[in-house]
Amino acid sequence: MIKRLFVEKTEGNDASAQKVKSDVFAVLGIKSSRVRIFLRYDVEGLGSDDFERAVKTVFSEPPVDRVYYEEMPAVTGEIVMQEYLPGQYDQRADSAAQCVQMLTLKARPLIRCATVYVFEGVTPQERDRIESFLINPVEARPASAAKPQTLSEAYPAPEPPKMIEGFVEFDEAALAAYHQKMGFAMSLADLAFVQAHFRSQLRNPTETELKVIDTYWSDHCRHTTFLTHLNTVKIKSENPAVQKAYENYLALFNAHYNGRPDKYACLMDMATMGARELKKQGKLDNLDESEEINACSIKVDAEIDGKIEPWLVMYKNETHNHPTEIEPFGGAATCLGGAIRDPLSGRSYVYQAMRVTGAADVTEPYEK
Repeated sequence: MIKRLFVEKTEGNDASAQKVKSDVFAVLGIKSSRVRIFLRYDVEGLGSDDFERAVKTVFSEPPVDRVYYEEMPAVTGEIVMQEYLPGQYDQRADSAAQCVQMLTLKARPLIRCATVYVFEGVTPQERDRIESFLINPVEARPASAAKPQTLSEAYPAPEPPKMIEGFVEFDEAALAAYHQKMGFAMSLADLAFVQAHFRSQLRNPTETELKVIDTYWSDHCRHTTFLTHLNTVKIKSENPAVQKAYENYLALFNAHYNGRPDKYACLMDMATMGARELKKQGKLDNLDESEEINACSIKVDAEIDGKIEPWLVMYKNETHNHPTEIEPFGGAATCLGGAIRDPLSGRSYVYQAMRVTGAADVTEPYEK
């Protein structure tokens, strides 16, 4: 039997609702007189007594929460409900299930969560715009108000990989149509490059192969933006040092790659040119070299508490253009997080970090 619970923060403690109200007005220009947020929990596999204990210790904080069993209170306004897509990790539901298991010392229950927003003082048309703003289709979907019969999910066995029949024979128009249909991260020109590869192999690819290639072709993995060929650069800064730095890079580029048709100017080359020049000057004989192109380590003798110890000074570049485009706030946060995570995985201390952000006109209306 599934038990349903709605939890709402009391007035004065509803910071999340106030933030949503502010964001909807700032981004969409829609002014709601009041926003309420209910967290909906569906719980399966938990007895009544254990459920009551969990309500007061896991699902809610009695001093700041209101709890409603089975049904929401009567509300006025437009409702938006969202839940994670099947297969997406729901941290709230997973954490709640683990906490309930620790509370009861019994089998872990099944828990599914949804977020219910109530917007007072908005029209149905405005509600539709709000829903498209709040629900990121990459990870979430509109939730149903109906209570499910069970929270157990059975997934069918996967079918054999689907062959893309005729892929190597696609003309330009057919390839463009297929590119648009699949929503690839790679560009149409990239897909044409992939097509040429499989044509040379005398076979069509599977859909799985194209999806894997597309994943590794994205900015998240391949650093496509940093590897983009820079043919023309216009510097708008009035600071002459910026123009001078760029001209210095071009001079170093020509000196290092004279007669190398495989090399071209790009942001990744700019980021690594300094180390390349120092090495050429013989000032980096302590460089710990590897095949990694966006990180390096320098061996140093560091004085620690009066003792000389062998240390590595590590440098790391991290780009996160693609996930930032899909989900701006979380995607951008992974950029600096990723740059710090990688040194930490090597048991390094993170001493200094710098974030560089580029964007289109952020003052444009949301619709554009």
